[in-house]
Amino acid sequence: MDHRSDIHDPPESDSPNSTIEKDPSISTEISLEDSQTSQDEHAALLRAEKETAIRRACDLRDFDALVSYATSEGGLLRDDIRQLAWPILLQCDREPEGLETWNDLPPHADEDQVQLDVNRSFVYYPHCPEEELNSKKTELGCVIKQVLRHYPMLCYFQGYHDIVQVLFLVLGGQKAASAITQISLFRIRDYMLPSLSPTIKHLHLIPAIIETSDTELRHHLGGIKPFFALAATLTLYAHDIQEYGDIARLFDFLLAREPVVSIYLFAAIILSRKKELLEIPAEEPEMLHFTLSKLPCPLGLETLISDAVQLFKDHPPESLPYGAWNRIPWCSVLKTSRDPFGNQSTEEALKLFEQQTRQMRNEERKEKALAFLWAHRRTIGSVAVAVFIGAISIWMRKKGLDSPIWSYLNRFKMAFRGGGYL
Repeated sequence: MDHRSDIHDPPESDSPNSTIEKDPSISTEISLEDSQTSQDEHAALLRAEKETAIRRACDLRDFDALVSYATSEGGLLRDDIRQLAWPILLQCDREPEGLETWNDLPPHADEDQVQLDVNRSFVYYPHCPEEELNSKKTELGCVIKQVLRHYPMLCYFQGYHDIVQVLFLVLGGQKAASAITQISLFRIRDYMLPSLSPTIKHLHLIPAIIETSDTELRHHLGGIKPFFALAATLTLYAHDIQEYGDIARLFDFLLAREPVVSIYLFAAIILSRKKELLEIPAEEPEMLHFTLSKLPCPLGLETLISDAVQLFKDHPPESLPYGAWNRIPWCSVLKTSRDPFGNQSTEEALKLFEQQTRQMRNEERKEKALAFLWAHRRTIGSVAVAVFIGAISIWMRKKGLDSPIWSYLNRFKMAFRGGGYL
């Protein structure tokens, strides 16, 4: 008997290959994995190309290209590339590493406070054994003292160590010293004056930027003073940002731009939180102030950087309302470092520091004098009237007018007596 008709091919469903082809979930999963792999490979290729381009820009000292790469997504990518680029952006790449010997220089007046702050440094990063962390704290303290002893006119402020520790971790001890000098003299010089009053003038740019960008939000915030931005802007956000990768990436951007852009960045942060802020009643200014003083989490750095660049482009400092930019002194670092890659010398920066110090002290004396006059306005008014009357009396006597006047007064007196009024 022919049994060939009893022999059947196995069902298609029994074939492993057929099963894969038939199961849409497995097919989709494989497709997604392939797509993700392709995307990862493409991203890696783009990063490699960007790294090569950044290194080339460093070799050529191409500032425009470095600004573009530092602003674009991902910034300068890694610390080993930042070690090449940051000194160029701060224009200390051609200087000898570090500063001259400093141990024999007189101690700076603020070194006790420096030590207290250094003891509290490296709170969020780096993650390393305690012994290594203590060693880094010692190095950090030495770098700060080194710079301050060479430039004793600079006044240390709490939060300065937050800025320095970022430069220190990226560049290392000796390389960081020159970078810290540059950032102190050409980026945050106003913050190192004997008073924080110039810093407060910086903050008043923020309401002006918000006014030009979103009048509804500005009206909602009302008369809230911009002191909520002090900690973040004073420390270039190093005090508030907890992730090392985020603050290093943000420094890519800030070091590539003029100093006032740091203020625009905070304005961009406020605008990004419009919905959250409008949900807080305007009748609760304390809650609004508290919310504004804390950076949002997650921060969304790339979007904020892009928004800050656009804000600066659309509303440059000279166009801001309320005369906010006009109130910034001409010798302020915000105005003298409009071109962060200009050929300004250390001597010029120190001269500007001295000029701004004198101007600031003159303004403070004027404010104290006005405050004194206002507080004693009644006493001063009485004395002024008495002096005025005395001066008029002397003038009248010299002119011989005192006798006729007293004669008229006596006549009035006699008239009143005759009428029974006296």
